[in-house]
Amino acid sequence: MSSARAPLVLASASPRRLDLLALAGIRPDDVRPADIDETPAKDEAPAQLADRLAREKALHVHAPGQFTLGGDTIVAMGRRMLPKAETPDEVGECLRLLSGRAHQVLTGVSVIAPDGRQSVRVVKTRVVLKRLTDTDIEAYKACGEGVGKAGGYAIQGRAAPFIRQINGSYTGIVGLPLYETVSLLTGLGWSPAG
Repeated sequence: MSSARAPLVLASASPRRLDLLALAGIRPDDVRPADIDETPAKDEAPAQLADRLAREKALHVHAPGQFTLGGDTIVAMGRRMLPKAETPDEVGECLRLLSGRAHQVLTGVSVIAPDGRQSVRVVKTRVVLKRLTDTDIEAYKACGEGVGKAGGYAIQGRAAPFIRQINGSYTGIVGLPLYETVSLLTGLGWSPAG
């Protein structure tokens, strides 16, 4: 089997990553979420964590003869990493912290070729939120959209009006920087015909 015809496997449970790939005309042959421990190591910086998790997710589901794509998104203010909000109250805590301030969204992307070669890139995007009112935060908490999202918000949804400025990759904030992802895939020999 030539590498151009090798299947592409997405190592992610994120429907947003599938949607983003579809925007680029890419349909993975299979989706196999990687169940790994995402706890930061002691003194691990946000960019290091995004890099490591993207690598580990891809490695966790990779098999010879396939292309494997993994990714992970971290929201950080300096070295402080915000959680993937699990409750509306955590969404509120994240938004209060981000209100009126700049933060970074770091998305790690890892591609493994059928022959085992691996390329990884971490894309950093600076985001500034407007100063949020209590009404803004309570309404966003009530819509439920921020639960399960890194930093407690989804830029592609009802949080879009909160975004004052972006410097970097919009698709990276959503969960997969498309320019870098396609570059990594093609750089390792993947082609859409495959």
